[in-house]
Amino acid sequence: MSGLHVLIIDDSLTESRIFTALLEKKGYQVSVACNGQEGIEVAKARQPDVILMDVVMPLLNGFQATRELTRTLETAHIPIVVCSSKSTETDRVWALRQGAKAYLVKPVEPKVLLETIAQFAIKAGKHG
Repeated sequence: MSGLHVLIIDDSLTESRIFTALLEKKGYQVSVACNGQEGIEVAKARQPDVILMDVVMPLLNGFQATRELTRTLETAHIPIVVCSSKSTETDRVWALRQGAKAYLVKPVEPKVLLETIAQFAIKAGKHG
């Protein structure tokens, strides 16, 4: 992919490392934030093309951070993909109501993650 920038917002260092390794191997630029509050700050500063958002995090959870990002003018255009171990339909619906564009359940299949990100890359005009 040509320079697509993905922001990972996840309090799990292990999950962040797995996602980072997978994405960098495919040529993505990756930024990482360890909670929702930091994620909002990084998103505003770096303007990523796609955000991968965990749900269960300290300070600001993924639902709160997604709502904030999608309702803030400077970050509303950034598609958010929620990646969570919370697997109920209620969680998925709630994430989409907060503004997420997709909802993936952990552990996420690498192929599914890459395909989901690629669909937003194409929309952003950054396919490789």
